[in-house]
Amino acid sequence: MSGQDTVIKLGGYDAAIMDMDGVITRTARAHAVAWKKMFDHYLTERSGKDGRDYLPFDDHQDYYRYVDGKPRYDGVSSFLQSRGIDLPYGSPEDPPERETVCGLGNRKNNYFLEHLEKEGVEVYQSSVDFVKLMKKRNKHIAVISSSRNARAVLDAAGVRGLFPVVVDGMDMAEDDIRGKPEPDIFLEAARRLGVDPQRCMVIEDAISGVEAGRAGGFGLVIGIDRSGKNPGLRESADMVVGDLSEIRSG
Repeated sequence: MSGQDTVIKLGGYDAAIMDMDGVITRTARAHAVAWKKMFDHYLTERSGKDGRDYLPFDDHQDYYRYVDGKPRYDGVSSFLQSRGIDLPYGSPEDPPERETVCGLGNRKNNYFLEHLEKEGVEVYQSSVDFVKLMKKRNKHIAVISSSRNARAVLDAAGVRGLFPVVVDGMDMAEDDIRGKPEPDIFLEAARRLGVDPQRCMVIEDAISGVEAGRAGGFGLVIGIDRSGKNPGLRESADMVVGDLSEIRSG
């Protein structure tokens, strides 16, 4: 349904739970760049050790299929499994040069933070406008993210005050909240808002995110496909748009 206006009757919903990266902030590309840099460096290192040739990380297909929207270490494990690579999990305190799932995840995070420091954080104005419309209609808003940097990113983007409820990677670690495609992070956001999931919209740009919204029994699952290169969204989302500016309230 991308590319044409879509009417949503907001009266049928009490809240919207929005993913951060790629929905509110323009950081999805920064994540993809950091994942590619980390995996390509690691695959090159590994090929030098075991003599195998590894295809580079594809920052569209591999990104959407294995890492997009997932907690960092889950994304590392998912992609490595796709290449037949088995590493020890390690510990979140592992240094980035350590050859463990956590070590590689921490290396990726360093690349991501370096990118943010150089490029800054921008927001999608259409998403900010949607949040303001929801608030004007006295609807509840929450933001979720698998990133442990979510609050810092929202602060840097100047939009932290728009979201009274934030559930991020730090909360997931502290409260043992399972990552997407499990619905737990969305259900926790709905619980904190005090809203029945069936009365909530979920707005996501990741396949794992729309799958989580569907699994959680949410009233409406909206996929955002800004690049037009993520057809898998349509398998679980109720509707797919290229941008929230395509949505009209009814």
